[in-house]
This record gives sequence, structure tokens and C-alpha cells, in this order.
Amino acid sequence: MSGAFAATGLDPLQRGHLRHFDNLSRRPVNDWSLMTGRSTGQDDFGGYRFQLAYMMYALALAHIHRMPAAPGLFKPIFERLFDKLLLPEVWMYWRDVSRGGSIFNAHLSDGYQEEWDPVRRDNIMYSAYVQSCALLHQYLFRDDRYAQPGAITFRHWSYFWGGEAKAFAYNANSLNAHVYWLMVESGFLGVACEPNCIFQICNQPAILGFRLHDLIHGGDRAQEVTDAYEAAWKDFGRTSPDGHFVVMMSGDTHEVRPNRLKSPWVDAWTGALMNMWNRDFVHAAYPAQVEDLVTARDDGTVSLRIPERPPVMGERIVSDDCDFGWAAAWMSELGDRSRLEGLLAHADRYMHPHWVDGGLYYPRNDQPQDDYGNRTLVEPHTGNVLLAYARLNVPDGLWRLYNDPLDDSFHRWPALVEVGQDVDLHTASNTERELHFRMSARVGEGAAVTLGRLPARPWTLTCDGVEIAYWSDGVLKAISDMVSAVDDGVQVLTADTAVRDYELAAT
Repeated sequence: MSGAFAATGLDPLQRGHLRHFDNLSRRPVNDWSLMTGRSTGQDDFGGYRFQLAYMMYALALAHIHRMPAAPGLFKPIFERLFDKLLLPEVWMYWRDVSRGGSIFNAHLSDGYQEEWDPVRRDNIMYSAYVQSCALLHQYLFRDDRYAQPGAITFRHWSYFWGGEAKAFAYNANSLNAHVYWLMVESGFLGVACEPNCIFQICNQPAILGFRLHDLIHGGDRAQEVTDAYEAAWKDFGRTSPDGHFVVMMSGDTHEVRPNRLKSPWVDAWTGALMNMWNRDFVHAAYPAQVEDLVTARDDGTVSLRIPERPPVMGERIVSDDCDFGWAAAWMSELGDRSRLEGLLAHADRYMHPHWVDGGLYYPRNDQPQDDYGNRTLVEPHTGNVLLAYARLNVPDGLWRLYNDPLDDSFHRWPALVEVGQDVDLHTASNTERELHFRMSARVGEGAAVTLGRLPARPWTLTCDGVEIAYWSDGVLKAISDMVSAVDDGVQVLTADTAVRDYELAAT
């Protein structure tokens, strides 16, 4: 995959979503404003871990497929989100979930005990995201900070309870190896999320992590795992007779749980992720699945058929399934443009898109539908992340990430290595000798980008076709005060909200 691959830039809505990610990443530690869902305990599908991880996945897809020449835009946001992924507030649910007691593991809970280390056993619904995101960062940015000893440490201490500090140290490589051996111990059926519950969905990010480790370090562990995974599930079937994906398998009995309710999140989430390594299978299953789950409306929008969830143990389940968001992500990956556009049109019409500090999101709304029967339920994971993910992705975006490795040019060609917070970046593409970008100042004040990895041969820099600097024989000549030399690069200022085109071209 070359550095110039599919450099389409970002439209206003996509830029708004990216700005919202940036805004969320800058919130103070444990400020989860706009990210808190309906349930308690962070143990459902809208938890902070999922929002943070899929923001990072969306950043990766947008960087590779839309703006390959702007690592300075994506890298700082990614790192701030990853730092949040390690906060105790994100993973402390495991202390309670690890003890069991659900309808799927209560009969085994006498053998469980409270587990503080959130990745030691089970909990692939967290460990795989830490593993894959750490390796994704290294793959995208050639930065091995998370591969250093203890770089991924889960630590908690409270003055009020718990005694001594608890700390569990890993790094990207040791965590990858640990997850792999958990997969081996399962017979390659997959690692459990909650005790005794092996979800197909939650093992897909681990497979992405194995592939990224192979791309960084060599080897073919991902192929080994997927081959063995296919063989292990062969006798059970990954889909039910009705064509919908199986939800999970019980670890003790190997009984599979079908998607009897036809909940959209099951097919959509599984298909959106599994497409990266099992594309033909996912694409073959998609037409019947989507027809069963999606409904086209007379106003040109698309919505979903959402089943009523029955009570469990006499209790009403309150959780964030994120059906609508996952359907959008699924359609984006599978390249179903017409349905995706209809779904996004529904969101724009009935889910009240908000712009705050330059960022676009759909605010939480707990009301399932309006007085006219239009779906209005918006969970934070859908409104903050998944609709953004769907807009930022491209058809087969994860498949391309998995199967079309970045070549050296992605890391070597001229690029924007730093992007100021107040820069509004529209496009950023490159070749070996050229860098093209379009930008403005977001709020009418001075904002700057730094150009790096510059050609060793003479080059000129223009703004809207007018030369503003040139470089030759190791000397930068700035014709405009917009341009100045900085360590290992050149800084370019933009002074107003006018959108301007810049081109650096080597002779």
C-alpha cells in the first residue's frame, strides 16, 4: 500500500467527527462527559473501552485511506485516547465481572474469584483492544513506545480501600503473546469475554492484533490463528440455519447461542470486523442478513427492525446495544453505499446532530422513537464513535488494512508531522517528491503545521500557486513570513479561516 493510496481528504462532516474525537481526547482524566451510557458498571457494549478503541480504529482508517500525509494530525489524538484506555475507570468492571454469576456462568461461579489484572484471563473484550491498539500505533507511526518494558501497565490505588497499590505490567509484545496463548488454551475457539462466554465478535480485534504484530515483526501468527479458528468452529457453525451469526459459545459445554431475536448488533459488529480476514464468507452472508434487519422508509431514509428484549431473571435489561451505529459501520465496511447513505440520512434527520467546539456528534437520547415511530435512540458509542467510524471508513477499509501492507513510502515521503490544534486540515496527500495539503485556521487565529521528511533535493513551496519559500543547498529561503525553519522541518502558518492550497514540489 503506497503513501498515496486513496488520499481523498475529509469533507466537512468527516472533519467534524475527527474534531469531536480530538475534543474528547483532551478532556481531563476521568472526565467522561458525553461518553456515559444508560447502564452501570462499564460492562455493556457502550463502555468506555469500546468508544476509545473504535475511535482509534477510525483514526487509523482515516489516516491510511484518506489522509496518509498527515501523521501529525492523527498520532497525538491516538495517543491521548490510548492513555485513557488504560485508566482504571475503563477496566475496573472486570474486578466484579470476573467473579461470574450471570445466567451463562452462575453454575461455575464457585470456581471463580475476584480478578484485578484485567487481561490475565478471559476479558478478551478489553485485552484485545489494548493489544490491537498498541500494535496499531506502532504500525502506523513507527513508534515503539508501547513495546517498552512496562509501557502498558494497569494500576490502581485508593487511599480509602483496597490496601496496597495493584499494578500489572505488560507491553505490546508481551500482551500479544499472552493473548495468543489464551487463544491456544481455548483450542482456538476463542478467549472468553465474561467467564465461560466466548463471543465471536470480541475475538476479532485479537486477530487484528496478531496480524499487526506479524506486519511489524514478521511471522505468520495471524494465519495460524485464523486457520485454527476456522477448523475449531467447523463443527459448530458460525451462522445459524437462518443465516445470522452465532452470538457466542459456552466454554464448558460448547453449546452455541444463536441470534434468536435477530438483534442487528450481532450480525453488524461481527461482519464489520470479520471482513478483514474472512471477506468472502462475510460478503456471502451479508445480503440475507441485511434484508432481514433493515427497513427502507418512504422518506428515503433507512432504519432498523429492533426486537424487544425479554426480561432476564425477572429484570428488564438496561444496556447499550448500539444497533444503529454498528449497522452503519457494517455497511461502510461492506461497501453498501445506498443503505449507508439512507442510515446516515436518518441519523441527520431524527437524531439531532450537534456541533460543539468544531466537533460533530449525535447526543445521547434514551427515547427509542418519536411520536411518529422514527427511531431516535442514540447511545454514546453510536453518537460519538460508530456513525463517525462509518463516515471515515472506506469500503473494505479494515480488509485493506489487514491485507494490503503499508510500504516504506507511507513513513518516508514528505508529510505533515505536526498539526496545530486550531488547524482545520482538509486534505494531505504526497508522493516521493511532492506534498499537497489544504488547510485553514479554525477560529480565525494563527495556526501552524510542520512539514517533515522533506526531500534532500531542491524544492519550492507555494500557497494558492504563489511561491512562499524554497530550499536549496541546505538553506531555506522564506519569501513569506508564513514560513520558518524549525528542527527537522519547516513550519507553515495560516492566519485566517480562508481555505488555502499548499504544494511542496521537489525539482
